[in-house]
Amino acid sequence: MPDQLGTVERPLRVAIIGAGPAGFYAAGGLLQQKNVPVNVDMFERLAAPYGLVRYGVAPDHQKIKAVSKVFERTAADPRFRFFGNVDLGLQLSLADLRPYYDQIVYAVGAPTDRHLNIPGEELAGSLSSTAFVAWYNGHPEYVDLPVNLQVESAVVVGVGNVAMDVARILAKSTEELATTDIADHALAVLHTSQIKTIHILARRGPAQAKFTPQEIKEFGELANADVIVDPAELQLDAASAAEAAADPEIGRNLEHLRAFAAQSPQGKARQVYFHFLVSPVALLGEAGRVTAVKVERNQLVADGRGNLNARSTGEIFTLPAGLVLRAVGYKGTPLAGLPYDERSGTIPNRLGRIIDPVTEVPLSGQYVVGWAKRGPFGVIGTNRPDALETVQQMLADVAQTTPAPIPDPAAVEALLRTHQIDFVTMAEWQVIDKVEIARGISRGQPRVKFVTLAEMLAARNAG
Repeated sequence: MPDQLGTVERPLRVAIIGAGPAGFYAAGGLLQQKNVPVNVDMFERLAAPYGLVRYGVAPDHQKIKAVSKVFERTAADPRFRFFGNVDLGLQLSLADLRPYYDQIVYAVGAPTDRHLNIPGEELAGSLSSTAFVAWYNGHPEYVDLPVNLQVESAVVVGVGNVAMDVARILAKSTEELATTDIADHALAVLHTSQIKTIHILARRGPAQAKFTPQEIKEFGELANADVIVDPAELQLDAASAAEAAADPEIGRNLEHLRAFAAQSPQGKARQVYFHFLVSPVALLGEAGRVTAVKVERNQLVADGRGNLNARSTGEIFTLPAGLVLRAVGYKGTPLAGLPYDERSGTIPNRLGRIIDPVTEVPLSGQYVVGWAKRGPFGVIGTNRPDALETVQQMLADVAQTTPAPIPDPAAVEALLRTHQIDFVTMAEWQVIDKVEIARGISRGQPRVKFVTLAEMLAARNAG
């Protein structure tokens, strides 16, 4: 009779697909619990772990990136293995992995962005914040993104934290950015930037803005840019005022905005304009490049369910723009062999158990965490309780889980080699990590990133 699953003789074998915060919090939750012996293998499409901590968090937010220390402790557990540079779907299928694992957790995030769906969005100079953030953070797949900053005016659509990040990076001087881990190629382009004005467009009012107080506060600390807010746009309707009174975070956001509105411009090299209750309706261009944004003014209308929605007033104006960055949300993408909810961009699930969307019956041994589970909202720390919720379901299901027929850990490495996959181990990543940090020390930076796969694979032998 085979050993019982989830025992010392036959540990639960779990694969986690995706090495971002959600995946690492799930791994940590599994390894820290004491009731079920478990081994965790993590697979990542890129050579480097940590996902958005490395490629999404703004380079001037180093304190946020310190969360990787928590993930490093998880990775140091002898029951954990990392397989980087393994593309599930391109190099391996779900069917390839299933025989080796009792349970699989998908921590694949929301890798694409939502579109504005307006005329002219396809013009050169119109980019997603997803791509722009990946470009300045040194993501290997975005190194060659065509970012033209030889223009005088940029428009950022959206007022979430990502919108604030991209606007702030555009507004900062290269001296301010030179001590961060921004990618060298991005710093070189930013150094020659001709941008003088940055317009930030919010569909609704200041009380509905999604940025955090810390994010908006940082605009008042810019050495190179004045922040300009029209006091008239900070006047709140009764419903918005009630929202602000009930939520201290909204109140702090408004305090910062009112402080900006009360200031006189100091003649800095750049100006950042916040515009509330406006929506882009078209991008205008010449010779295939964006030159302006056609904008409509909105008003807030209650929908009867407690929500305030933006409705056009019919008033139109135009802003010059040689660069337009949309930051209106992320969206998940389908994975072959798994159900997918097109509307929400998530994997259908109940508390992290993946379900058949028709029958709502859980799929045995299949789980999801992070943005692929709940949608693209929350900060990095939001992923921890989200992941632990899924881990609880996984542990509760052990007795009903069908054991994998090939539980030998060595068989997984043999599988990868059979598919000629040049995978990166955690020990090899640690070598790459040390080299990047050493490169940064001489330049007064946290690290100097390798931005191509070839560089990373070569650097892993430096030790």
